Amino acid sequence: MKVLTFGCRLNAFESAVIRQAADDLDIILVNTCAVTGEAERQCRQAIRKAHREHPNTPIVVAGCAVQLHPELYAAMPEVSRVLGNREKLSRALLERSESAVGAVGDEPFDLPVISDFEGRARAFLQVQQGCDHRCTFCIVPLVRGRNAGLPVAKIIGQARAFVEKGFAELVLTGVDITSYPGGLVPMVRRLLEAVPEIRRLRFGSLDPACLDADFVRLMREFPQVMPYLHLSMQSGDDVILKRMGRRHTREQVLDFIGRVRAARPEATFGADIIAGFPTETERQFDQTMDFVRRGNITHLHVFPYSARAGTPAAKMPPVPVPVRKERARRLRELGQKLHDDLLISCVGAKISVLMEQDGRGWSDTYLKVRAPHAGKPGQVADVVIRRVEGHELVG
Repeated sequence: MKVLTFGCRLNAFESAVIRQAADDLDIILVNTCAVTGEAERQCRQAIRKAHREHPNTPIVVAGCAVQLHPELYAAMPEVSRVLGNREKLSRALLERSESAVGAVGDEPFDLPVISDFEGRARAFLQVQQGCDHRCTFCIVPLVRGRNAGLPVAKIIGQARAFVEKGFAELVLTGVDITSYPGGLVPMVRRLLEAVPEIRRLRFGSLDPACLDADFVRLMREFPQVMPYLHLSMQSGDDVILKRMGRRHTREQVLDFIGRVRAARPEATFGADIIAGFPTETERQFDQTMDFVRRGNITHLHVFPYSARAGTPAAKMPPVPVPVRKERARRLRELGQKLHDDLLISCVGAKISVLMEQDGRGWSDTYLKVRAPHAGKPGQVADVVIRRVEGHELVG
């Protein structure tokens, strides 16, 4: 089986589950993303390319884009059949010749324990599925269903399997992991106490509305929790945040960032930002730029707003597309400057790096490091930084 994965770390974990269950099947599986129109366009482009390169291999298209538009993908001449988000995890359905896209509902959430994460030095561990919130721009609840968590015992078992396989770093992922039933922090405490061999633990995207003093204490007490947090911020203006249906304010997030840095001075932050959300004025955009500067957000994921049919935001007065693209460009330039300034500040320091391929790896603060003689893929090495080249550290 050949698997092409698009989108989030959640899809990456599910692709690993699929590969373990059905790696012997002679198919190409395209695990799609639907977070933006551009993401869907890239998926369709990959489907056509896969068919050109492997014209005699059946192509099965699955995942979020199929869950949203099953008829569109089933009608593509290159596609043999389509499977929804639930169905793609079933070997029996992968083997059959029929399409199957069921509604996402409230089914119990469970996943098999997998032993490997092909081609990666760190392993993603899906702990949660679905979302109960209704941000006005987002279609994820339509394709992933309601919030549900993997039982803690299953999470611990999966983590042990990865540690025994030699993975030094685990990344907890899901649609909305901060809404893990029973609380994210209690679950992580139980995990780290049960599997103290975990050397490095990261999180996927975090909803700032759910981050509190307990989370800060977790970071203070457990050095295994890496000092890099990626926040699902979306905007730095309170009016736009309210129109987005978000549940946090800019000052709440800036306060949280300050408390984390008081507990872990080395901490760095990333954020998802939507540029040109409907009704966004230039002044409101400037508020987002100001938030990025004040928070020193060094890892920005910037998306020009992309309307998704059926969402409330799609009915709001739009910002012209050229303005969206221009604002996205300005945000990316600011993010790159802050990132490069952080790189320069690391010269001469000794930092912990998880080595991956080609002599490169990632620091605990999620900076790319090139250190050809530091260690083999999967090893954690202390690297003395000598200089900055391009947008990476060299040590």
